[in-house]
Amino acid sequence: MTCKGICVRYKAQKPVGTGRYASGQRRCQICEIFIKWEGLWCPCCGYRLRTKPRNLKYKAKLRARVEADSIEAKAATDIESEVEITVKPKAKTAKAKTAKAKTAKAKTATKTKEKTSCRYCEKLFVFADKHEKNCKKNPGSKNEASQTNESIAIKA
Repeated sequence: MTCKGICVRYKAQKPVGTGRYASGQRRCQICEIFIKWEGLWCPCCGYRLRTKPRNLKYKAKLRARVEADSIEAKAATDIESEVEITVKPKAKTAKAKTAKAKTAKAKTATKTKEKTSCRYCEKLFVFADKHEKNCKKNPGSKNEASQTNESIAIKA
């Protein structure tokens, strides 16, 4: 498997403002070139193309970019569905809007769980009461009692 020079036809220019992988470019390790190609294999040497970065920093950038794009796409589809709902007759729109409002409330209720602080260690937890029972700084917790029993059980 060596480079035959076919890949030069598919050579990709560096995009401005976005990353190479985010814009759909792929890299061949054998040919050492970024190409604009839809397949998984290099058209030149037949080697598997890389579709994701190897560096941790660039992986995080790509992940953030993909999440932002998916949020934008979801918002666009939500806006389109709202436009369709308003175009329909009034009787149907009221039902659709209440159903949509219920789903929106359910989504916000599950995503935004409030965190409260522990009375003993002051760290934030979603289920603070559950944590307080087992908190290391709680004077009446099971953890501390078991630690004192262990220290007594040690042979002299």
